[in-house]
Amino acid sequence: MTTESAPDPAPAGIPAATIIIFRNAAAGGAPEVLMTVRSRNMTFAGGMAVFPGGRVDPEDYALAETEAAVHGLAPDEAAHQIAAVRETLEETGLALGLSGEINAVSAGAARKMLAECGALAPVLEAFGWQLDLAQITPFARWFPKNEAIARVYDTRFYLADLGTGAVEVSIEESENTHLFWTSAQGALDAAERGEIKLIFPTRRNLERLALFASFAEARAQAEAIPVRTIMPQVVEQDGKPWLTILADAGYPVTGELLETVARG
Repeated sequence: MTTESAPDPAPAGIPAATIIIFRNAAAGGAPEVLMTVRSRNMTFAGGMAVFPGGRVDPEDYALAETEAAVHGLAPDEAAHQIAAVRETLEETGLALGLSGEINAVSAGAARKMLAECGALAPVLEAFGWQLDLAQITPFARWFPKNEAIARVYDTRFYLADLGTGAVEVSIEESENTHLFWTSAQGALDAAERGEIKLIFPTRRNLERLALFASFAEARAQAEAIPVRTIMPQVVEQDGKPWLTILADAGYPVTGELLETVARG
């Protein structure tokens, strides 16, 4: 089930960003990705398993004004990548997309400072760090526009690789209940068993991620397929409504019966 390609729309949702973080599985096999279960009292995706991330803040746009040209990015794209880096540090304690003297102790201290000041720029200055946005790769952009929902996020997804499996993470408890590592297929299987719940974009992204035997394969596909805004649409097939996405955006499953779709 697919929808045909169409020119990119001009979304007007809440700008957001996330990094899908890979690591090698300790016992070999498919790589693992980091996921979090959102607190049930959150307005968006409460109780759902998602990738860590959040909205782009004004301070991210301000930092992008000085950093965009350095990284060869448009200011808007730079702001999203900065937000993804900031949210990753804030929600997981991982310092991705950054360079400098970074270790577990300094990352923990930077995370604490970030929680206090709410912006990445003073953290970079205090720790002598620089943005290293080459560490992250654009992967997808989802804007599940719905006129009936007041808070709709226009989210850009990025990929990054930790490599080693020996990495400490810890939860940021105001929005999430716990973090966990799993293969993409493992997350899909857990959803089928009713152990976690997945919204439509997360399920489709996990299906796409399950195609890859390594981070290198995921990055190669991401670099080969231009990122286009995915706006799911309802179409009728055999008398039933389906929620569908673009046919040529790299996703192996491009439609789901509307009645089975979980939304945020």
